[in-house]
Amino acid sequence: MGEDWLALRWIDAGSLDTAGEEELGRGLAQLHRAGAEAFGGPRPLRLGPLELPNEPDHDWPGFYAERRLRPLAARAGLEDVVERVCARLPEVAGPAEPPARLHGDLWSGNVLAGTDGRPWLIDPAAYGGHREVDLAMLQLFGRPSARTLAAYDEVWPRADGHEERVALYQLFPLLVHAVLFGGGYTASAARAAERYA
Repeated sequence: MGEDWLALRWIDAGSLDTAGEEELGRGLAQLHRAGAEAFGGPRPLRLGPLELPNEPDHDWPGFYAERRLRPLAARAGLEDVVERVCARLPEVAGPAEPPARLHGDLWSGNVLAGTDGRPWLIDPAAYGGHREVDLAMLQLFGRPSARTLAAYDEVWPRADGHEERVALYQLFPLLVHAVLFGGGYTASAARAAERYA
């Protein structure tokens, strides 16, 4: 007793239909719009064996640099290029937005479809962050449909220039993978960082 746990409904696997793709976009936008008190959360962020600082902050570029990128950069052997990115974050992070409630680990494998064609999100690592982090990660190991992104924009349109920031927000999960698995992930993280260094 006393340990946190999460029970999820059993979902018989199917595939997203057109309505399900749109529901995914609208539901994700609603999740993000639910907001958070600050960037971060009450506990460290756990991603597999990694634990990252998650102390709340009200400055997104500072939070992304201090609580996401810098803690991973040295472990991935990419301190120099990531430090240059961190120095530029106030100018490249995009327009200021309120903290969004993020899924936190939104890769395509954590989006399930039921036999009814509806979407289900699993395995969250929720915290307050910039919504483009979830959206960028969703594009890292798969591609959400154009219907999903259009439905998202109907609920909460993405800020101008969001296409130019996709790799910036993919840098975080790429660094996580570089630390955990090395190899090609380190090279991919370095390429993403160089775009903004």
